Amino acid sequence: MTDKKHDAAGQQSHHVVACIDGSEAALAVCDYSGWASQRMGAPLMLLHVLDEEKYPARTDMTGNIGLGSREQLQEELVSLDQERSKLALKHGHVLLDEAEKRVLASGIDKATKRQRHGELAASLAELEPQSQLFVMGLHGESSAAAGRLVGSQLETVIRSVHRPILMVPDDYVQPRSAMLAFDGSATAFRSIELLSATPVFQGMPLHLVLVGSDTAHHQDQLRRAERLLSDQGSDIHTAIRDGDVEQTLHAYQEAHDIDVLVMGAYGHSRIRQFLVGSTTTRMLETARKPLVILR
Repeated sequence: MTDKKHDAAGQQSHHVVACIDGSEAALAVCDYSGWASQRMGAPLMLLHVLDEEKYPARTDMTGNIGLGSREQLQEELVSLDQERSKLALKHGHVLLDEAEKRVLASGIDKATKRQRHGELAASLAELEPQSQLFVMGLHGESSAAAGRLVGSQLETVIRSVHRPILMVPDDYVQPRSAMLAFDGSATAFRSIELLSATPVFQGMPLHLVLVGSDTAHHQDQLRRAERLLSDQGSDIHTAIRDGDVEQTLHAYQEAHDIDVLVMGAYGHSRIRQFLVGSTTTRMLETARKPLVILR
């Protein structure tokens, strides 16, 4: 299927972008992406990015590996590298074809397929103007091989893009409720405005949870946030809980059987650090259900 960058009216389409790889989460990425695409009324793009380090487009052989008879070895290395790259491209096409079959079977009318060569974060940053949501597995292909708890590229992606990111576990469960980790900051209110403008959680029970002291100021902030979401047609619940942020949010989510946790990547100063905020990192490592990061 050809990649259409513009819709029939000549305007740039804003896609839900599903990041497809060979991990166990790939099927769930397809399913959650299809769900989001239908809820948002947005076209779906299936994206596969070949890792530049694992499969370089061109091998730099300018270094001196030897003279004379060793030239044959150099030629063989180049040939081998080219063959590996070709196989990786074919594998990517197979992954995209299978992903397309799955989303079409789920009720999606059509999906754009795109394959890129390079770094995932850079590819997503380039696609931002025509995207409104990125969907990724919490556990990527390379992280599973390395025994990491969280996909090795997730933190880089969070720092690099400014669209919401839906990160999903290996198994799909259709979302029926959501909660927002709300801290009363200006960033948190921008998150509320973003939620109020999207139909993805419309009509669902929506919980606003503030982790902190139960003060009149915090109660006023929650009431203001609740008013901003009044047009969602959702049953809004507000709560103030004291304790450790990560443990308190997970405990609330578990107690109320909430499917999706929505939170901000905390504070501009932390985003500028080499790693994302420690709370965000811990939430990624301990998440067992879909997690939406808002920027």
